[in-house]
Amino acid sequence: MKKKKKNNKNFDQKQSSFYFEDYLETNKKNKFSQKNNPFQDRIYLLFFLFFSLILIFSIRIIHISLNKIQIFNYETTNQKYTPLRRDIIDRNGILVSRNIKSFHAAINPRLVKNKENLVIKLRLNFPYFPIKRIEYQLNQNKYFYLKKRITQNEKEKLWSLGEKGIIFEPFQSRIYPHANLYSHIIGQVDYDNYGISGVEKYFDKELKKKTLINQPLELTLDTNIQYLISKELDKALKTFNATGGGALLLDVESGDILSLVSLPNFDINTRASIKDKKYINKITKGVYELGSIFKTFTIALALDQDLVSPQTIIKDIPQSIKCSKYEISDIKDFPKDLSVEEILVRSSNIGTLLIARKIGKEKFKKFIENSNLLRSPDLQLEEVGNPINFNWNKCKLETVSYGHGITTTPLQATIVYAALSNGGNIIKPTLLKKKNISIKKRLISEKTSKKINKILRKVVTEKEGTASLADIEGYYVGGKTGTSQNYQNKNQNLNSFISIFPIQKPKYALLVMLENPQIAKDLIYDYRGTKIRGSRNESGWNSVYVAGKIIKKIGPILAIKNKDFNHQHVVKKVN
Repeated sequence: MKKKKKNNKNFDQKQSSFYFEDYLETNKKNKFSQKNNPFQDRIYLLFFLFFSLILIFSIRIIHISLNKIQIFNYETTNQKYTPLRRDIIDRNGILVSRNIKSFHAAINPRLVKNKENLVIKLRLNFPYFPIKRIEYQLNQNKYFYLKKRITQNEKEKLWSLGEKGIIFEPFQSRIYPHANLYSHIIGQVDYDNYGISGVEKYFDKELKKKTLINQPLELTLDTNIQYLISKELDKALKTFNATGGGALLLDVESGDILSLVSLPNFDINTRASIKDKKYINKITKGVYELGSIFKTFTIALALDQDLVSPQTIIKDIPQSIKCSKYEISDIKDFPKDLSVEEILVRSSNIGTLLIARKIGKEKFKKFIENSNLLRSPDLQLEEVGNPINFNWNKCKLETVSYGHGITTTPLQATIVYAALSNGGNIIKPTLLKKKNISIKKRLISEKTSKKINKILRKVVTEKEGTASLADIEGYYVGGKTGTSQNYQNKNQNLNSFISIFPIQKPKYALLVMLENPQIAKDLIYDYRGTKIRGSRNESGWNSVYVAGKIIKKIGPILAIKNKDFNHQHVVKKVN
């Protein structure tokens, strides 16, 4: 029995020891496991992070590969660009003026590592830069402008220098694609985008309206016609050695100005200060005595008052008449008896004077007032002239009858011719294209208008007429010449011609004027099928010649755009 107990005791001891050792081992393992778990968690966390990054980059690479690559260019970097001024376009939608993103080039000397090297680069690439001034300003270590309003080519060349110190400051610049072509009409803006002349100034508020910023301002001008007229007029200045000139094309029904040219002109993109008077707008601001062009007004008034008819004979017309202390005469010898029609066709001063006396001063004065000849033109430009005031004293009726002693602008004179030819209604000239035609004021009757048109046609077609060189086949041109002299300098004169076409149903009035033209001795005229060398200096031999050249060039364009005109042109060709 004791033996058994002993054995049991031993067994218990052994068993107890076994369990003790097992517990210790397990406890050690648990402690080791507790120490290792944080380390393993970190590994798992890092693995997850790396895996996530790889996944993100993979998705991004796939996304980029599936999308179209956008290269850096002007369009992608200017999506948020909003112009400060509206575009200006012509009647055909051709761009005339627009705001674009431009740059000033400046230098921050503190960012320039090697100033001497920069100066050398600028001298080699931009020899026209003021290098000495640039060197001085670099040494002052103050921010300064290298050049304002740089061109795109200059910007690219400056950028290619790789100089961090060169800064490009963006700003909005107004550009004029046609440069000289519209210099007297469109005008300019200042550096702050405010209009300072021309259409830009007149419509300044409208052009800056944010609600209309995407809607261009549409003008009545036709760029193609403007170019053709400007080219022919510029050629004429050289041919006749003239100091200046002007031309105006007007729709006699609506008052739309299709072309307005004044030479010499200038590039409005350069924004230079123009102070020389020879650069004024001769059509709207120039004030002149237009000479014999006024004779048409005298004849029209006499016809409208039923004082005479085109066939009325004015008898015993003297070669000269003394009025007060002045003696008035004709340049040429005319027959003693002339019809009213012949007086205008031949352009007789004395004959016109005698008709004016039949009219009387009061009626003639009222006609001049109703015609607005002595007022500033009502046009969308601030560059308009003021005719010189005068008193209706002795001999004023006589001299005004043939265009001496009275001044006006070429625009106003053309407006009156439009009224005489369109049925007798004075129209308001306009540069702004619009659908609604303004209310017209009657100057003469429609009956008188038809009579005048027939006489103006004979001025061009008759052998004794003064405007034969404007008789362009198919366009039925009528008109009247005018030659006037400068009182202070007899060597200076103004030659002009106002034409109407097609005369059967007048649509356009074209004025051409030349300042101080000279005899074109080397020019060979085609005068009624005969070749004649230039030897005279009246308007019939220069302004009329130029008008004929212009009508021949622009006629087809106008004929295509005007159905009635086109029909008349075709009928003439067929016959």
